[in-house]
Amino acid sequence: MSSTSTERIRPSSVRKAAPSPRLSERAVAWGRRAPLLPALVFMVIVTQLPFVATLVISFMDWNALYPDQRAFTGLGNYAKVFSDPNLRSSVFTTIELTVVVVLISLMLGLLLALLLDRSFRGRGLVRTMLIAPFLIVPVASALVWKHALYNPEYGLFNGLLTWVWKLFGSNSPPQPDWITSMPLGAVEASLIWQWTPFMMLIILAGMQSRPLDIIEAARVDGAGTWQIFRFMTLPHLRRYLELAGLLGSIYVVQNFDAVFTITSGGLGTANLPYTIYESFYQAHDYGQASAAGVIVVIGTIVVATIALRLVSTLLREETS
Repeated sequence: MSSTSTERIRPSSVRKAAPSPRLSERAVAWGRRAPLLPALVFMVIVTQLPFVATLVISFMDWNALYPDQRAFTGLGNYAKVFSDPNLRSSVFTTIELTVVVVLISLMLGLLLALLLDRSFRGRGLVRTMLIAPFLIVPVASALVWKHALYNPEYGLFNGLLTWVWKLFGSNSPPQPDWITSMPLGAVEASLIWQWTPFMMLIILAGMQSRPLDIIEAARVDGAGTWQIFRFMTLPHLRRYLELAGLLGSIYVVQNFDAVFTITSGGLGTANLPYTIYESFYQAHDYGQASAAGVIVVIGTIVVATIALRLVSTLLREETS
């Protein structure tokens, strides 16, 4: 009998099983994921394990000043967060600070994006100068505003007031203490200066993705500049404006540098991150501080989820 016939009558149990297509696909998929596993493990250790520890501590009555009275308190710390008047005030301050900074930054960013969308001499230099505030370290930016601009003795704002008053013949110019007279406004102004370039970049990217042929057709049909902006540019920028607002809210709601550097949380400027800092490092109430931190993280996750869905929708629209 030939070898061919022997091969044909060989039992199926003896034959070598062919690899399953599903197993090969899984092997390829894990081969692609394997280089990312060390980074994933590192991120889990650095970010998720501390959050789990914070979540556990938030259910405990843990004050470092009374180490023998540590006990499980359930949702008691969360009830304190919502019942404590100082914490409630910091929540409202955080909301006001975030809304004012994000809205004004969006409007200024839109105006600057409209300016940079035009062709003029030195546009590259102007764009670089407008982006520069966003590249400065937040603490350094807050120090510049506190000492170089707001200082009542040698600050730039009072120097300009003195120059204007002398220009009109007055010898007694006002020298206001900007931080004392408008503490929350002083913090908001520094954050607006810092975050306007971020809004401008996102909106400018949206403006440069407009269909120029449709805009030229509208101009040929007699549409004016305001009509093109209102009925074509602004609807096209809606997604970009929403994205910039959501991303800005994620970062501004967690702001700590400006509040700590300019006012040290005084004069009604203590937002929720600064209040958490006070509870943890000054009052040593680890449980209540952890509960407030968990609430901030949950709120940030909600906003970030909306932002990520918006980004995916925007990418799908751009691809289509």
